[in-house]
Amino acid sequence: MSYPTSTPAPAVLVLEDGTRYVGRAYGSRGQTLGEIVFATGMTGYQETLTDPSYAGQIVLMTAPHIGNTGANDEDMESSRIWVAGFVVREPARTPSNFRSQRTLDSELESHDIVGISGIDTRAITRHIRSLGAMRSGIFSGERYDISESEQLELVRGGASMRGRNLSDDVSTVEPYSLPAQGERIGSVAVLDLGVKTSTLNYLAERGFEVFVLPQSVTAEHVLSLNPSALFFSNGPGDPAASDAHVTLLQEVLRAGVPYFGICFGNQLLGRALGFGTYKLPFGHRGINQPVLDKATGRVEITSQNHGFAVDMPIEGVHESSTGFGKVEVSHYSLNDHVVEGIRCLDIPAFSVQYHPESASGPHDANYLFDRFRDVVLAHAATTGAGDTK
Repeated sequence: MSYPTSTPAPAVLVLEDGTRYVGRAYGSRGQTLGEIVFATGMTGYQETLTDPSYAGQIVLMTAPHIGNTGANDEDMESSRIWVAGFVVREPARTPSNFRSQRTLDSELESHDIVGISGIDTRAITRHIRSLGAMRSGIFSGERYDISESEQLELVRGGASMRGRNLSDDVSTVEPYSLPAQGERIGSVAVLDLGVKTSTLNYLAERGFEVFVLPQSVTAEHVLSLNPSALFFSNGPGDPAASDAHVTLLQEVLRAGVPYFGICFGNQLLGRALGFGTYKLPFGHRGINQPVLDKATGRVEITSQNHGFAVDMPIEGVHESSTGFGKVEVSHYSLNDHVVEGIRCLDIPAFSVQYHPESASGPHDANYLFDRFRDVVLAHAATTGAGDTK
């Protein structure tokens, strides 16, 4: 057993269907509530923890041994840990990596993240796959001792992810910018719906001056910047609860500004084009999700984190009911045929449901940042529109 000689305090994971898993406290002690989801990555737990898209969710790692590489300042994808809680089977007793600056346990504790270890994560994953993601809670310390019925009542009284808008919780409060790296080709307005640091760096590396904007900005504000392009980031919550962002996107698209969206930004493009969205049974979360690029026939292994998807036929060319012309599905999941990408045929706009910044994960989809750069340059050459100085 890779645990310290002093046995950690007990903890319990409670699901809304009444299922209980008793284990050991990990990280901070207390109580936390959230939707339980599982992530399949064998590495990259620090990027997962600091991904704002996981806000409001208790994340279970399917890999059995977590924490071996510790934690450091370089792999943070935002300024803090966003998960509501953390579930692992066997935490590392001591990190063993030259980049480690502190233990994962102490990192969780310093961010007040309540976790649990020493439980059968494989059994819980199978349970979620059978019944779907559900509300849950972790109880340790003094909260472990409250009655089972009270714990279950707290879990069932927790917020559901369906219909929940979390953009305001994760977005920047003040706008900020990053300079273009190398030759400047223009500027991109980034709507921060939970953006990751590596995404911004990849945009800057493609020659964009990056303007990161709060999720509350208006279309008028965006257009006043005269950007070469608009980018919607990943983020948590239900896209059906983000009407204001859909309206903003539609107005900027009608102004002829090129667009690229990832993850939540893909769902919002779908809505802007007139398509609906729906909640997946247990979502796609991990760094090994296979996706087919219909244009090339190439299979990409992608990093994903989403519980909602665009409701759109994956075959054929479709007409946007909101006036944006023809549109098609560009990518789809090889596991369950969920829409993984959208391409507009009459306007310069496209999106993908996964994380091409590959933090953490494979680099198969990193080319999409180059594709975005090419779309923006081609649009500027044709129309002369946007900031390309």
